[in-house]
Amino acid sequence: MDRKKHRLLLFVATCSTAGVLLGGSAARAEVYQCQSADVPSDECLSQDPTTKIIGGMGMGLIAGTGAAIGATWQLWLGRDD
Repeated sequence: MDRKKHRLLLFVATCSTAGVLLGGSAARAEVYQCQSADVPSDECLSQDPTTKIIGGMGMGLIAGTGAAIGATWQLWLGRDD
């Protein structure tokens, strides 16, 4: 692999990891807020917190990967190599 592909893979991996961490943290905060409410909703009580956190991590992964690919694509389009 050449340097550009290595950088692309590193960038995608870094953004994906950041997306997983942020998505998981946001989902965890949402679960905690829902559970600590004075009157939690039925939807809140019926959802599995682990499933909700994994779902948030998955969405973060997709968002991070998409952002990295989109940013890299824009950089490559702007160059006259």
